[in-house]
Amino acid sequence: MLFRESASTVAARNLEGMLASHLSDQFVHVHDYRPGVSEVRSWERSIPALTGALLDAGLDQVEMLIEYGLPLTSKRADVVLAGVHPRTHEPSYVVVELKQWSEAHPDEDDEPLLCRIDSYAHPVLNPIEQVRGYCDYLVSFNTTLAAHPEQVSGVAYLHNATEFGVGGLYEASQDERGEMFTGERRGEFLAYLRSKLAPASGAAAADALLAAGTRPSKQLMSVAAKEVREREQFVLLDEQRVAYETVLRAVQKAHESDHKEVVIVTGGPGTGKSVIALSLLGELYRRGIPALHATGSQSFTKTMRKVAGARKREVQDLFRYFNSFMTAKRNSLDVLICDEAHRIRETSANRYTRAEHRTGKPQVDELIDVARVPVFLLDQHQVVRPGERGRVEDIRSAAESRGLRCREVSLDSQFRCGGSDAYLRWVVRLLGLEGEGPVAWEPDGRMALEIAESPEQMEALLQERQSKGHVARMSAGYCWRWSDAKPGEPLPADVVIGDWARPWNLKGERSVMGAPPSALWATDPAGFGQVGCVYTAQGFEYDWSGVILGPDLVWRGDHWEINRTASKDPAFKRATPDQAVDRLIRNTYKVLLTRGMLGTVVYSTDPETQNKLRELTASG
Repeated sequence: MLFRESASTVAARNLEGMLASHLSDQFVHVHDYRPGVSEVRSWERSIPALTGALLDAGLDQVEMLIEYGLPLTSKRADVVLAGVHPRTHEPSYVVVELKQWSEAHPDEDDEPLLCRIDSYAHPVLNPIEQVRGYCDYLVSFNTTLAAHPEQVSGVAYLHNATEFGVGGLYEASQDERGEMFTGERRGEFLAYLRSKLAPASGAAAADALLAAGTRPSKQLMSVAAKEVREREQFVLLDEQRVAYETVLRAVQKAHESDHKEVVIVTGGPGTGKSVIALSLLGELYRRGIPALHATGSQSFTKTMRKVAGARKREVQDLFRYFNSFMTAKRNSLDVLICDEAHRIRETSANRYTRAEHRTGKPQVDELIDVARVPVFLLDQHQVVRPGERGRVEDIRSAAESRGLRCREVSLDSQFRCGGSDAYLRWVVRLLGLEGEGPVAWEPDGRMALEIAESPEQMEALLQERQSKGHVARMSAGYCWRWSDAKPGEPLPADVVIGDWARPWNLKGERSVMGAPPSALWATDPAGFGQVGCVYTAQGFEYDWSGVILGPDLVWRGDHWEINRTASKDPAFKRATPDQAVDRLIRNTYKVLLTRGMLGTVVYSTDPETQNKLRELTASG
């Protein structure tokens, strides 16, 4: 949240000409970067339009929570109004989505959930649906509102719009959590505000909202079975919902005509790609539409089969691998959802592939050919192995070569790492993947970051979190040999740092001496105590993440140096170029450092690197 005051105080700041500059300063303090021009323009124009309406409605004591951060995500509601309900005299909250649009129309085929704005290249979510999603999300994660969901209302106020300019948006259904008013209907908007809020102080209601606890995020695996088999479990927000609706509309077209198109959904760690994938799979499964989920991750696919498909073979069969479609007939599926698509390989062939199937056909072509609507969800910064070819340009090129339309949706909001954009930016700056080098970590209240002084201390910190009911895991760069477990013996303690030694997670598919199979390391409680690698951690999340930086990535002077000889990853061949190894090792640590939902504990085996980490986190 950037600012909280009564409507009269906000109006006074605006009259002084200080509101936008104050919000900008607060934004820099909270997010560590400057707000965009459009955001500042919104504060200059939209906030005064709302405060003026509140004052004209006699609601000058209502509290305005401006840029209110939704729990466990980087998403922000424009304004949450906090006050007293005029009839029940209980706390009352109105989530307000403000738009400067003068004109907007439903996207093609009069689809009301998505709309087109002249200044935007891609369709956006109808503001009625947008604010409804914010309300539903708040009720899901704010403990005060979860206990009293009737206290929440949602409204979109398009203060520059006429009825003629945006009339098509009303085709979306409206209810208590999703209504819309234009500037032309300002009088009705004032009446709406009076029906939700009394002319009394909203300070106590605002205090209660801000003091409320946050429910733990719905971790993907814990709700997977219900999502696929029973009903929708996740609240999709903004561009997540755009991606979801884009796919469903493509499926509808495929049913109505001989139609085929490709959908690409891109986003960094924690932007909700796998949540979208599961939401789509569940919806299509419940509708009886032929669809499959595929990944290149053995760990992810096996876990989904176990969790979502428990005791139900037909659900287990929904989860496949990218190399499962070498001999499949063209368009034999309606939808193929390719999750973790950055792990697509050059071809599906391996040493076990029969000679007649070694056609050399690119794997991306197989995946596009098999379904009328192939969907690719990916993060190009998570490519961690040589030979992975899941890049947007490759998928787009393969689609265009077939004359297929290719829709792209970019996810920019963050749901992992406590919803902390600041932490994600710190990680990519730390690793030199973006920006001009590492910067100091400034705690933002969303994500915890600690530097352990030894692996023993790291493990003790994580054990403490685990004892309090959190899920914790340790992972490391692939810098130690990985021995096979021998029958009847404990896992070999290959990860040795001084006097501390722990085993890697199990290689095989059967439990050994209580250690879970590799595919279940991230989700089975018995996974704690073993060290995971990027191949078992990728695609998963846990509350607390401990990450050991090995000697393959070390800080020297003012820059990182990659020591490829320190890597024991068999995927790196002599023929793998140094530049590729450099990128893949940095991507590996980005994956490991972004698994945590609540906090990350980091330790480096290299003294100079450890000093650099201490320096960067000294203020934390």
